[in-house]
Amino acid sequence: MTAPTVPDDADSVARARIISQALPYMLRYDQKTVVVKYGGSAMGDPELRKAFARDITLLETSGVFPVVVHGGGPQIGRMLQQLGIQSEFRNGLRVTDKATVEVVEMVLAGSINKEIVLAINAEGGKAVGLCGKDGNMVFAEKLTRHEVDPDSAIERVIDLGFVGTPKTVNRAVIDMVVHAGLIPVIAPVAPGSDGETYNVNADTFAGAIAGALSAARLLFLTDVPGVLGRDGALIREMTVSEAKKMIGSGVITGGMIPKVETCIEALDRGVEGVVILDGKTPHAVLLELFTEHGAGTLITR
Repeated sequence: MTAPTVPDDADSVARARIISQALPYMLRYDQKTVVVKYGGSAMGDPELRKAFARDITLLETSGVFPVVVHGGGPQIGRMLQQLGIQSEFRNGLRVTDKATVEVVEMVLAGSINKEIVLAINAEGGKAVGLCGKDGNMVFAEKLTRHEVDPDSAIERVIDLGFVGTPKTVNRAVIDMVVHAGLIPVIAPVAPGSDGETYNVNADTFAGAIAGALSAARLLFLTDVPGVLGRDGALIREMTVSEAKKMIGSGVITGGMIPKVETCIEALDRGVEGVVILDGKTPHAVLLELFTEHGAGTLITR
């Protein structure tokens, strides 16, 4: 009796090898929470959005508990422009009056949130859209910022309006959703104890959520590969103390400083590791979690 011949399919062998190599990393994150802050250019590219949705679905089906927190600054800006509402930024934060916060909530907790939910569901996942208001998940307090007047050199408080920062996080709603086999997709809008609605920076919001969940990883999808050294090469891993030294020495500069500071705050809240990676790279989430070298800069305590 002649044994059946097996077709020599190099592509199939390569795919099987990739899956086999990913297995140890899949086991590392089995039954662990991974929070992904989704934003930047990846949100505006249909193909990248589809790849992201597929990654999140694959995480959930492989035993990981993914939680998505998203931003939406450009979409908010376009809607404000269409409605003829002037928008002002102070120290990189949008000044949010009553009319603006209504648009922020409509865009973040409405159209953007449901687009992400739809994308994940289209890839076979079971996502559900939430915001900080749902089940009193997150309470915010008014954010205060200071600036120095260049003429008088006097420090003064900047009134940013309805811009908030997370004060408390109740993980009960997220736990219920996750344990039901669903994927939470959360918009960074939260109530305050004063009954007002606050617009919360998505990075800060994601850090607070990840800390409350004691997440194994918090991934920040950005428009850059990660933290770069003086030579322009990607720094693949650093500790909090090393990150602080790099800020002090000027290796980490500009807009990367608040990003790294947010990572440090998340680690202080109890997250095991935070990664800054390029969301423009297809399947960046899988490359970071399920390959040996990852895809960005890992910061740990």
